Amino acid sequence: MSVLSDKEIHYYATQHNMISPYQKELKRKGVISSGTSSYGYDARLDNQFKVFTNIHSTHIDPKNFDEKSFLFLETDVCIIPPNSFALGRTVEKFKIPRNVITICLGKSTYARCGIIVNVTPLEPEWEGHVTLEFSNTTPLPAYLYAGEGIAQMIFLTANEVCETSYKDRNGKYMGQTDITLPKVETVGEQ
Repeated sequence: MSVLSDKEIHYYATQHNMISPYQKELKRKGVISSGTSSYGYDARLDNQFKVFTNIHSTHIDPKNFDEKSFLFLETDVCIIPPNSFALGRTVEKFKIPRNVITICLGKSTYARCGIIVNVTPLEPEWEGHVTLEFSNTTPLPAYLYAGEGIAQMIFLTANEVCETSYKDRNGKYMGQTDITLPKVETVGEQ
């Protein structure tokens, strides 16, 4: 297994549509960095958010998630309440090749402010906009900036192509375009 370099990321992005829109150059001045780095790609944050709220005094159940637990916002600056979280998505759409798995890591600029970015790996042949979770671990409101870097994608190539990809399994988060809430397949679904 090896990590894709900037040249390889550029090749996959331009020749295989792995990242679109693709930003080759790393933008850093006056913004939280985004674009291609030496061995990764810093994805940008879209301007749509779902911010958690407890105003309905409901519960959190990943098998039966209540959409009323979130306020939908469209804004250039999202404010996450203290000790709370929000969901957002990447500007970029990813189309992961069958021989690649992608690990997503939060940006250190946000981590140093107590904002944790979380997402599971992007499996081989998964495609869509990545839904990201942002935890504000501080007792103060925290800011997220749309259009700027939010997470770094690290692309790992396999020594051998997988037998069954995410696409082959008809993965439940395949092709997502909007912020996607948790879902569990019902009995009988494939």
